[in-house]
Amino acid sequence: MDDIALGLERLLAERGVSRRTFLKFSVAMAATLMLPPIVGTKIARALSAAKRIPVIWIEGQDCCGNTESFLRASHPTVSELVLGILSVDYHETIMAAAGTAAESARTATMQAFPNGYIAVVEGAIPLADGGIYCTVGGKAFSSIVKDVCGGALATIAVGSCAFDGGLPRANGGPTGATGVSAVVPSAKVINLPGCPMNVQNLTATIVHYLTFGEFPATDSYGRPLFAYGQLIHDQCERRAHFDAGRYVQEWGDAGHRQGWCLYRMGCKGPETFSNCPTAMFNDATSWPVKAGHGCVGCTMPDFWDQMTPFYGRLAHVPGFPMDVTADQVGLALVTGVAGLTALHAGASYVRHKGEERRTPTPEGGTGGGVVPAAAAGGGTSPASSTDTNGSGSEQAV
Repeated sequence: MDDIALGLERLLAERGVSRRTFLKFSVAMAATLMLPPIVGTKIARALSAAKRIPVIWIEGQDCCGNTESFLRASHPTVSELVLGILSVDYHETIMAAAGTAAESARTATMQAFPNGYIAVVEGAIPLADGGIYCTVGGKAFSSIVKDVCGGALATIAVGSCAFDGGLPRANGGPTGATGVSAVVPSAKVINLPGCPMNVQNLTATIVHYLTFGEFPATDSYGRPLFAYGQLIHDQCERRAHFDAGRYVQEWGDAGHRQGWCLYRMGCKGPETFSNCPTAMFNDATSWPVKAGHGCVGCTMPDFWDQMTPFYGRLAHVPGFPMDVTADQVGLALVTGVAGLTALHAGASYVRHKGEERRTPTPEGGTGGGVVPAAAAGGGTSPASSTDTNGSGSEQAV
């Protein structure tokens, strides 16, 4: 692997990956980066000549979920090889060395490549009581972050904990946990929040640097616009059901089986910025909403406090136009705009019920508006007075 300077294309050929597949991957990366397909040729050319980039990956208060995401970069297969361009010289979870030998590897990389390595930080950074709540090799993790990130070409904060403190910070956690940007404000930090982050976005961020010699444009939170520039709500495959007033009333009902909107079940898609619906997870086969679970807003600041309870709608949910940008939405706006999405949801629901009542029944009258049978077993509209759960009630949106 030391001869990576020969380029990614040769590595692909050695592993039986054709140039055609490589070009398809390059075009897919262009799409992920929200660039025109023609840029795929430039990406392919840049990756073919790419040299190895040293990486120091450090972990603080974390669950290792982002490392797991990193190790499962299997779709497309080329992603794994692109990440192979990275010379991961230090990563406590996957490196063979331990103790003094491991710490020496980190120091050696920092000395050999000043301002020439990428620092990846996973996990929150505790600051309370001198940072004693997380130490590595006898040093406070906060001190290690300052040393490593201070001398890096750039720092990529992976996951929600490295973004702003995540779970350890929630509800005023006792360790004084915070994110990378708060500890090293002068450093170049690219934030990839998520619980965990999507490895497709990590791959695309690296590809952007290898292709253009700079990291992608970011929003005011330091998140790449290609990945965090659009609302999930505007990309969701269930958006049409939201607009039509078709909502899941309870888990497992007819609407749930037919893929109706999960807003009433607590989905935070209307106020969350991410490309989850297009990048997806699990070899790009699915994502939480597609699998039938609402978005919990894990890419947003302080989501453990701001987006909970996860299965209940927020009291004040803003509605946004289709062309809204992430920079126009902050926590103050989320709490200050009074329920425009909820208002739209209510109007859609009323319209949907009105259409049901006007729908002719088989007997020639108008009535309950029985919906087509679901693939999983059918049933009537979960919102109607003849719903399958027998509640006989119509809940207000």
